[in-house]
Amino acid sequence: MTQPFRLPDFYVPYPARLNPHLEVARAHTKQWARDFAMLEGSGVWEESDLDSHDYALLCSYTHPDCDAEALSLVTDWYVWVFFFDDHFLETFKRSQDRTGAKAYLDRLAAFMPMDLADGFPEPTNPVEAGLADLWRRTVPSMSADWRERFSLSTKNLLDESMWELANIGIGRVANPLEYIEMRRKVGGAPWSAGLVEYVAAEVPARVAHARPLGVLRDAFSDAVHIRNDLFSYEREVTDEGELSNAVLVLETFLGCTTQEAAEVAGDLLTSRLQQFEQTALAELPQLFVDSALDPAEIAAVLAYTKGLQDWQSGGHEWHMVSSRYMNKEARATAPITLPFMPTGPGTSALDLRSVFNRRSMELRRRSFTHVPYERTGPSVIPEIYMPHRLSLSPHLAHAREESVAWARRTGLLEPQPGDPGSVIWTEEKLRGYDFALCSAGIDPDATPDELALNACWLTWGTYADDYYPVVFAGAKDLAGAKAATARLIAMMPVDQAAQPQPQPQPQPATAMERGLADLWVRTSAAMPSEQRSEFRATVVEMLESWLWEVDNAVHHRIPDPVDYAEMRRRTFGSRLTMYLCRLGHRGRGIPEEIYASGTIRSLENAVADAACLINDVYSYQKEVEFEGEVHNHILVTRNFFDIGYPEALHICHSLMTQRTEEFEHIVANQLPLLYDDFKLGAEARTALDTYVQELRDWHAGVLNWHAQCRRYRPEDLHRPDGGLAAAVHGPGFAMAAARLSLPA
Repeated sequence: MTQPFRLPDFYVPYPARLNPHLEVARAHTKQWARDFAMLEGSGVWEESDLDSHDYALLCSYTHPDCDAEALSLVTDWYVWVFFFDDHFLETFKRSQDRTGAKAYLDRLAAFMPMDLADGFPEPTNPVEAGLADLWRRTVPSMSADWRERFSLSTKNLLDESMWELANIGIGRVANPLEYIEMRRKVGGAPWSAGLVEYVAAEVPARVAHARPLGVLRDAFSDAVHIRNDLFSYEREVTDEGELSNAVLVLETFLGCTTQEAAEVAGDLLTSRLQQFEQTALAELPQLFVDSALDPAEIAAVLAYTKGLQDWQSGGHEWHMVSSRYMNKEARATAPITLPFMPTGPGTSALDLRSVFNRRSMELRRRSFTHVPYERTGPSVIPEIYMPHRLSLSPHLAHAREESVAWARRTGLLEPQPGDPGSVIWTEEKLRGYDFALCSAGIDPDATPDELALNACWLTWGTYADDYYPVVFAGAKDLAGAKAATARLIAMMPVDQAAQPQPQPQPQPATAMERGLADLWVRTSAAMPSEQRSEFRATVVEMLESWLWEVDNAVHHRIPDPVDYAEMRRRTFGSRLTMYLCRLGHRGRGIPEEIYASGTIRSLENAVADAACLINDVYSYQKEVEFEGEVHNHILVTRNFFDIGYPEALHICHSLMTQRTEEFEHIVANQLPLLYDDFKLGAEARTALDTYVQELRDWHAGVLNWHAQCRRYRPEDLHRPDGGLAAAVHGPGFAMAAARLSLPA
């Protein structure tokens, strides 16, 4: 039978090596699988299936340096997770039994207690029994922090199978951003990264959630999943009816042939691996300095990073030989050998041709060779799909005058002594930007004082977002940007109940500091300490994301498309936005687990991405031609696909539309299930329905503001005092101001 496409040439920059304890692991794991009833009689596997899949070979390639005991344990984990996947397919996916699937998944969490002394329920099937055994054997050697992280990634891996089940039930193929987000949970690579920590070195808890470690984990995961999707397309899509596959997602979204989609998937895999390399080489050293890691902690992070690299090449080698995958027509890797290169089993996965082939080198070259201030002509604004009705506050005029007066008082509209970069706005410009109009759309029910405060937040945030590129990126002054960010963070002290040694708010020295200090006090004064700390964390995340933009500008680097989309939510202030909207619903019967659920996270990310794309479509000429900016969805898309502006605009417009449609899909199909799953009462359901309406208001208000403000039109950019030499990302945290004065 002919394969549906020819596999692309894979970028495999690291050598694969084989663990010498392979045969020990093979013998052990076969007996383990039999002891836990996963073979004959399970209705899922026979012994021949386990032999042909050869998970011991997978683990020997992906963990080449561990001892026999660790290799056997990790192999048992992989046997368990693949058995779970196939068991779930046979038991629930084929029959579309959602009720049974949920009950089955809900029980599994009980087999991962944080304290082993809590014990385990009585297992009722091989998946439960295997998980209890593995948890009991694994967690004693790991910290509580690791247990929590690994338990969460395991739970995500299990729970998000419901998302796949739902999509199969309605024949729905995800859009690319949705696929990346959900595949990390369903595909299990973050779970694999947790086992890398078990085998190689545990990441220090104090940096485990830092951006560089998160990017390493996410880039690793995406590359693992895309590679798997390429090899498994025939089995998953043709035989199983699976829809969560990168090739199918791209084929559907781009409207191209399967072969073309496979080539794009190969390019995306390469881009994610190059992002991994960029992070390891450029961001980890800075993290070591900024976090003052000691030598042992640095060694642990580096060992973990190497473990992820080993997994990439080892996983590729296993896919090339496993009977589970479409690999008969795969191009053999690395016929080139050199005297100084390693030889022997596994070394074929170091493919010198892939490292130096035209396609992978071209992707890397384009990321660093963009010529700034390219003549683009006016931004083309397509018809934007907006299913949400716009409402405007009747207090718009009041907010306009109050926010302008506030900007004047804090010094945002005049040069500041000793700060030449502060000369970026005039009152005329600010009135044309009309942030109060955005506030009036995103929170049409606000009181006059609430709306004015909203508009002041938008004014401050956009001023700061203009200031960073002008002052720091233009001068290539990353150190100065970090110092300024630290000062801004200091303007947001938490109270004594939240800090053993509280730091008072320093005296502001610049207009930017003065504005944030004022807004912080006015906004957070009535918050309980826990909420204040959480709120502060979302603002800090936004501030630090601007450092990422400065760093890219300093190195003249167009971001990888996935990294850009995910960081764009932060530079846009989306997390801050969503948190503040929730404040008005605290204490109304909504469990915190609701907000942490995949459904709510997907809902928020979908509408945030749609709004980010609106801004990038409107601001394209301003950013690319007038400001020399590299942070724009359309430019990132042009760079990745090596296409022109019209084609990139079409792709971005399609993605914007599909993210909005995804929002509607979640509201119509997934929220009702979430309500039922959590058995929410009428008050909690009403509160969440109100939150959804606030997201709709925000989305409609953001679009209306872009269409009406005097910021992106050619005549605004060509004014004598017009174009800023700055990257402007609009009122991304517009909704961050939406409910600022609501009581907890």
